[in-house]
Amino acid sequence: MARLDRKVAIISGSGRGIGRQLAVMLAAEGAAVVVNDLDQEPADETVALIGKAGGQASAVVGDVTEADFGDRFVKAAIDGFGGLDIVVNNAGYTWDSIIQKMSDTQWDAIMDVHLKAPFRILRAAQPIFAAAAKSERESGAVTCRKVVNISSIAGLNGNAGQVNYAAGKAGIVGMTKALAKEWGRYNVTVNAVAFGMIKTRLTEAPADGSSVIDIAGRQISVGVNPQILAGMEQRIPLGRAGTPEEAAGAVYLLCIPESDYITGQVLLCGGGLG
Repeated sequence: MARLDRKVAIISGSGRGIGRQLAVMLAAEGAAVVVNDLDQEPADETVALIGKAGGQASAVVGDVTEADFGDRFVKAAIDGFGGLDIVVNNAGYTWDSIIQKMSDTQWDAIMDVHLKAPFRILRAAQPIFAAAAKSERESGAVTCRKVVNISSIAGLNGNAGQVNYAAGKAGIVGMTKALAKEWGRYNVTVNAVAFGMIKTRLTEAPADGSSVIDIAGRQISVGVNPQILAGMEQRIPLGRAGTPEEAAGAVYLLCIPESDYITGQVLLCGGGLG
């Protein structure tokens, strides 16, 4: 029996990068996965990858910051696969500036995607978790469900030019610890993974504005200057940035049964960079 047979997972931001790798990992262990991306094509690609390997997946395309997204995301798991066992809040991006140049719009956008969106998704999941826990108590069954929120080393230590991102990622740690206390009675573990430098399209793209992502019609430059990236890698004890597969692996550890007695914790996945 695979570790996650008959489990149902929802993973925001899983059309690409770390989220896609995690979706494939969970599906390989038997979980049915609801995939999400802003765009249809990458979401469909992830679903197809899982299906080709013999797994089950569906897609909910849309912006996680939309007011009704959390309800739609959870409903897709219930309607499509009959339950909900694993929630991973992975979607996000950066929109950097030093504080005196940062607009309210810039601040709000990052707080919405990294803090409000996970809050809404988890609020939508609460009735499902509560009802399942009540039913299982009455039948004598015990099922451990999982929430993994994605934070960052910037949320733990701060980072110049990222006051919005650092604040959002620090906030998700607080949310994680609060819900670990609230949801223990449902036998739900709530943990966070804080990523260090991971090589994704958001870090490896040119930092000269030639590579952008489209978020709600806004063209946002992405990428880290190669010299800055090389300097950061020199400070990492393992000597390199992590891969999306390695980042997904850290989240995977908190989704499998071997971590059933771990809750309220922040796992730093940074190659030794603290």
